[in-house]
Amino acid sequence: MRVYAQKGDTLDLLVYRHFGKTAGLVEQTLELNPHLARTEPLFLAEGTLIELPQEASVAPSIQPIIQLWS
Repeated sequence: MRVYAQKGDTLDLLVYRHFGKTAGLVEQTLELNPHLARTEPLFLAEGTLIELPQEASVAPSIQPIIQLWS
């Protein structure tokens, strides 16, 4: 899916707006758009074309449970 950055967008905000989560998706988006990793500013330029990954390719992360007291 291709989207355009809006004024004031950061990469994680753009990903969150389209998927409702960022876990694993920001990294995949950077792999699809290597030019974004080389940009200096925190905010994306308005109108920047961004290729987003397919959401189905994100594996759910399993967090181990740490029990402090028994």
